[in-house]
Amino acid sequence: MIIEKDYGTPEIKSETTVTLNIDGKTVTVAEGTSLMRAAAEVGTNIPSLCATDCLESFGSCRLCLVEIDGRRGTPASCTTPAEDGMKVTTQSDRLAKLRRGVMDLYLSDHPEGDDLPLHDLAKMLNMTESRYGTKGHNHLKSIIDDSNPYFSFDPSKCILCSRCVRACEEVQGTFALTVEGRGFDSQIVAGVGESFLTSDCVSCGACVDACPTDSLLEKNVIDMGKPDHSVLTTCAYCGVGCGFKAELKDGAVIRMTPWKDGAANHGHSCVKGRFAWEYAFHADRILKPMIRGKITDPWREVSWDEAIDFAAQQLLSIQKKYGRKSIGGITSSRCTNEE
Repeated sequence: MIIEKDYGTPEIKSETTVTLNIDGKTVTVAEGTSLMRAAAEVGTNIPSLCATDCLESFGSCRLCLVEIDGRRGTPASCTTPAEDGMKVTTQSDRLAKLRRGVMDLYLSDHPEGDDLPLHDLAKMLNMTESRYGTKGHNHLKSIIDDSNPYFSFDPSKCILCSRCVRACEEVQGTFALTVEGRGFDSQIVAGVGESFLTSDCVSCGACVDACPTDSLLEKNVIDMGKPDHSVLTTCAYCGVGCGFKAELKDGAVIRMTPWKDGAANHGHSCVKGRFAWEYAFHADRILKPMIRGKITDPWREVSWDEAIDFAAQQLLSIQKKYGRKSIGGITSSRCTNEE
C-alpha cells in the first residue's frame, strides 16, 4: 500500500523560523508550525484522532497531549505552536496514563472488532478493552445510514472528532454536515436531520477520507474487504488530471482515493473520480483499437500500429484532395487524452 505521511496539521509558510527540542531531537520549523507537525518532521508521531494535515487544527480528541518544560499542564500538540527554545516531551508515564484514560472512554462507547482503526490505536497505547465495559448508556445500537449509494455512515463508530464536518466545510465547501445536539446526545447529521442522500451532500468523499474510525466507509470496502496494495494513476474522466491511488485486492479495484501529492487536486476529488469509476470494468468497454473503411462496414480489431497508420492515411488523403487547411481540430483543457 502507498502510505502517505500525515503531519497532523497543515504546513505553515513563513520566512521566520524557530528552533526547539522534541524528545532530545533538535528541529527547526517555520514560525506558527504546530508541535505535532514539528514532531512529525523529525519522525516522532504523536497519537491523535481529530488531527490531519488537510484540515485546520481542532484539538478535540485530547490524545496528542505533550509536556513542555517550564509550563503547567499538558497542552494539545496540534493546537500549540512551536516556539524558539521550547523543550517538549511527547512520551512519559504521565502522558501515557492520560492518553489511556481518554482512550478508555472512547472504547466504552465503540463496537468491538480487531479490524477497527480505533482498536489499532488503542493497541499502540497498550490497551485492548475498556475497563468500563460497554454495558452502560451508549450509542452502539445507532441506526446506520445506508442511503448514499457509495458509502455508509455507522454512528456507533463515531467519536465526534468533527473531521467529517470540517472536511465538508474546509475542503469541499458544501457545509452539508454538522454536529447536532449537546453532550451525550451530540451526533453528526447531514442537512437538517436528513439522510446523506437527501441532504446537500455531493458525494465527493472528503468526509470518508477524513474519518479516522471507519464510521464513514465505502460500501465496496464493506462488501469486499480492505485493499492490500495500491498504484498511482490519473483520473480519466476529464482533462484536469487529478492524481489518485487505485487501491486493489486480489487484482480488483476496491476504491479510488485522491492522492495528496496530486498537482491538480491536492488530495481532493469530485464524485466522478472518487466513486464513479466502475465504467473501467464495464462489459461494453472497448479494450482494443478498431477501424472500418466505411460507416456501413463492421468494426474490426487491429493492432495499434495499423490503427494509427490507417488514421494517418485517411487524414493525408483528405489533405491531398481538399488542401492542407481542410483539417482542423477542436479541443479543450477539460478533454481526456482519448478525446
